[in-house]
Amino acid sequence: MIKENELEYDTGTTDEMAAKIKTLLKYLGEDPKREGLLDTPQRVAMAWRFLTHGSRLDPVEILRSAMFKEDYSEMVLVKDIELYSLCEHHMLPFFGKAHVAYIPDGQIVGLSKIPRVVDVFARRLQVQERLTDQILHCIQDTLKPLGVAVVIEAQHMCMMMRGVQKQNSVTTTSAFTGQFRKVETRTEFLNLVGAKLH
Repeated sequence: MIKENELEYDTGTTDEMAAKIKTLLKYLGEDPKREGLLDTPQRVAMAWRFLTHGSRLDPVEILRSAMFKEDYSEMVLVKDIELYSLCEHHMLPFFGKAHVAYIPDGQIVGLSKIPRVVDVFARRLQVQERLTDQILHCIQDTLKPLGVAVVIEAQHMCMMMRGVQKQNSVTTTSAFTGQFRKVETRTEFLNLVGAKLH
């Protein structure tokens, strides 16, 4: 077993991936034996394992590990959560920010767990639309709050580096449950996301 950022990976599987990447380098017209590429297959294998490790984690367990009974029943918002993911269509990065809010119904969750849930779903081969829904439903189904709101703003390298090559484009997705389907609650959430309170 080898470790990277406290994650353990099976050495055999990583070595198999590295061998395939070495072959891929040859198909790309590169010489895997040149100095700059000697360790690249192993580094790429480790990077891909890290960038997709979310499929080996349980986001529900993360939330359940820090749930507390509390009478607070107003909006809880964690905004500007950095996220990094890989587009499943081209395996190129997309990155941006997630804004996540919920209205408790007798239970709150440790604030650090919300960004961790975002990371668990982001560290998979993804599309932004699914990522938005997965975060929403995980929090709704586990905490059972009065409502959940998720907005993600991201830039996609598959649009910026290839294809239409639109470097300044930003994709925004949103999903809402419960109280956030009411115009006034959703408006409050969106105003708080846009506000500079600090």
